[in-house]
Amino acid sequence: MPDSLAPALAAARTRLRRLRPAYPRPGRAGWRRWVPSARQWLGACLYAFLAVTGFVGIAYAVTDIPDDLNSFARQQDNVYYWADGSTMARTGWVSRQEMPLEKVPPKVRGAVLAAENASFYSDPGVSPTGVLRAVKAAATGGETQGGSTITQQYVKNAYLNQDRTLSRKFTELLLAIKLDNRASKDQILQDYLNTSWFGRGTYGIQRASQAYYGKDVSQLNPSEGAFLASLLKGAGLYDPALSAENRARAVERWNWILDRMVVTGHLSAAERATYTAFPEPSGMNLVGIPGAQNGYLVEMAKAYAVKAGRIKESEFDLGGFQVYTTFDKDRMAALTAAVQETQKDFDAEKRPDTDKHAKIGAASVAPDGRLLAVYGGPDYLKQGFNEANATTIPAGSVFTPLVYAAALEEGVLRTRGKPRTPVAPTTVYDGNDQVTVQTPEGPYWDRSGKVVKGRNEGGRNWGQVTLRQAVADSVNTPMLQLGLDVGLDRVEVFAERSGLLASSLGPRIPTFALGENSMPSAIRMAGAYQTFAADGMHTDPYSVRSVTRAGAPVPIAAPKPTRAMSERTARAVTDALRATVTEGSAKAVSKAHPGAAGKTGTTAANTAGWFVASTGKEITAVVVYRMALTDLVPLPLTGLGGDAPNTPASARAVSLWGDYVKAVK
Repeated sequence: MPDSLAPALAAARTRLRRLRPAYPRPGRAGWRRWVPSARQWLGACLYAFLAVTGFVGIAYAVTDIPDDLNSFARQQDNVYYWADGSTMARTGWVSRQEMPLEKVPPKVRGAVLAAENASFYSDPGVSPTGVLRAVKAAATGGETQGGSTITQQYVKNAYLNQDRTLSRKFTELLLAIKLDNRASKDQILQDYLNTSWFGRGTYGIQRASQAYYGKDVSQLNPSEGAFLASLLKGAGLYDPALSAENRARAVERWNWILDRMVVTGHLSAAERATYTAFPEPSGMNLVGIPGAQNGYLVEMAKAYAVKAGRIKESEFDLGGFQVYTTFDKDRMAALTAAVQETQKDFDAEKRPDTDKHAKIGAASVAPDGRLLAVYGGPDYLKQGFNEANATTIPAGSVFTPLVYAAALEEGVLRTRGKPRTPVAPTTVYDGNDQVTVQTPEGPYWDRSGKVVKGRNEGGRNWGQVTLRQAVADSVNTPMLQLGLDVGLDRVEVFAERSGLLASSLGPRIPTFALGENSMPSAIRMAGAYQTFAADGMHTDPYSVRSVTRAGAPVPIAAPKPTRAMSERTARAVTDALRATVTEGSAKAVSKAHPGAAGKTGTTAANTAGWFVASTGKEITAVVVYRMALTDLVPLPLTGLGGDAPNTPASARAVSLWGDYVKAVK
């Protein structure tokens, strides 16, 4: 080392020794040597402050608000409403529905602020005193302390877990400050109110309002709002329905919150004085998975809403949708009661060979296509198979009015090379049993080499009958021949235009005209007859009027009426159907609803009994059948419910319809 540098290095060492605090302290004896000086204490505190500040600053910089909320904070229930606007069902893992802040009355918001965080609109998102209490509780394992701001509570609910650890609390503070800088106070308050737990299976103040008071949050008064605000402290401690002790606590806190609202300026002293009676909430009313008939309705409404609203199922399952259905509560009750009354005669244990696997499907449709009522089965939770929407049962002779309509509209072709001949309701056909089916080239031969002959129910010979009478009295042989005369391809087109699905229609062989190989559901069959009731305009049956999400409408592609047949044809068919009820195969219920127009239906194998009828207000299809859900093979109805062997298969469907329409007049 050069000699010239030695003095400089010595001087530097001296300065460093002076800057470095002497420790242990020189000139002190015993334990006093180890006690830092005031300067040393000050330096240590300064270093600690700088270290903590640096750590917090770095932590704040690298901590970001998560993109994804906790799953329950995002998930809501979907709510389904009857046609009259009353709640039908709620579905989802949680009971929650988002509500815009402006829909929450200001004084209800004031109750929450007074109870939870009066300085919410002025604080930085955290409460220093509350933080110290919470840190102490987390460090010592003591009871959870209050004092968290609304922002902190929302951050904990939406992004974090409920662990009581220092690391979780520290993250909560950072996120609360960052969220307070990024989002508006109104947005934070709205999110808090929509995600907070209020007990009774509910998240969010909208669901809480419905669970405790049976109304939307927008209809709450300050007194009711004060009670709901008390639940934020612990719903299990303040729900009066749980215990007398809970009620006493709820009344005490309710009073305190109202008084506190006066202090915070959210309520005047004069208005506070008017709230002297505790606003008793309703009893417990937890909503579970919809069963019984509501389950079938929800299933259909969901499927329609998802398809018509072009909503992804994954999005729909996150919830928050309000589905306003077309279902009529009173008609649903009447239809269910009529079915259950009919089923009293079925005894599978006493008569397993005739009554086992007996089923009933039924549906009512309005003339404009609205689905009013559906009977889908005994209970959706026990049997998801919807008997009203099943395409497993032949339509039988309820299909023949479509053949009649096609003939009236298109005419018939009996000779090749000649023009089609118009037909009218008065056109005469052979109504005898065992009449050979004819084509323009001669008798119709089946694949086995046999001539096809028509058969009437009971083998009855009717002689020469008009087409109107053939429909009214359910005479098969004229309609079988008429189907070939008009052309089965044209009949098929009419069936599809009237709302039957192409997938439910069978091959075009002669019995196609009698519905033997076509299997439309009861809903679709009612929809087809709706075409007659609407003077030839068909509207596909639909179950949803509108859909909203958090109050915002979701566009729904509503079905539009289309011209399926002329008004003249539709009215002619309706006239024949009216004759069915007044003088034909359904005259047993002619007094149930004067002016009704309907058609009975049976199948050659006696596996289904149908009745489809219109009253002007609704078109109802009822089908009674037997089928094991394990193989979906139709079973005969002979002797069902102890009936005589010659009882028409349609008799019970006709009787059920009569009970139903008498109940909904």
